[in-house]
Amino acid sequence: MKNLHALVIGATGATGRELVQLLLKDDDFSQVSIFVRTAPNIKHKKVKTHVIDFKELEKNKDIIKGDVLFSALGTTKKDAGGKDQQYEIDYSYQYEFAKIAAENGVGQLSLVSSVGANSKSSFFYPKIKGALEEAVKKLDFKKINIFQPPMLIRQPDLMREGEKSGIKILNRLNKIGILKSQKPLAVEALAEKMLKIVKTLSKEKSTTYRPKDLTS
Repeated sequence: MKNLHALVIGATGATGRELVQLLLKDDDFSQVSIFVRTAPNIKHKKVKTHVIDFKELEKNKDIIKGDVLFSALGTTKKDAGGKDQQYEIDYSYQYEFAKIAAENGVGQLSLVSSVGANSKSSFFYPKIKGALEEAVKKLDFKKINIFQPPMLIRQPDLMREGEKSGIKILNRLNKIGILKSQKPLAVEALAEKMLKIVKTLSKEKSTTYRPKDLTS
């Protein structure tokens, strides 16, 4: 694999930030296009920054072209301002972007989902993540990798309320052999796994990687 063109949405988030840095160092990727609402301070010869309105993706369809789409958008109900706004970011933006990418011949999709994603869940967040997984699997990508990480250890400036205490509790439980499959995972480690798996040959069109697959 050489001269690959990566597309990244969610590039300023915890996982996306790490992905971009790894892509810039990876010789197999010659171009990294990031699609953002606000331009980050990234200066590199590989990077092309597209500041777009995700509500009007059709206007940008001609630039959503490449080899691999890394979809790492995500928010909370509190940060988004309500359930409708969270649904828009966590489902609509990602699905519509992936749909255009597939139609434009992008071969691979790597999607950051969530542990417990299930379209039939009675809980809002795992329900929309599950619905998104089911929807993107129907798109015409040659290869789809879905990542359901455990609780993520984010960068200090992006650590969400309650995550620090949750990580401490899980780490204590892990030490005594409880919930080892839910061992917290650093976003750097998740990004490394995602990039490695993109280069792995697979006969399956769609593969889902659960916490035990990502922390082992």
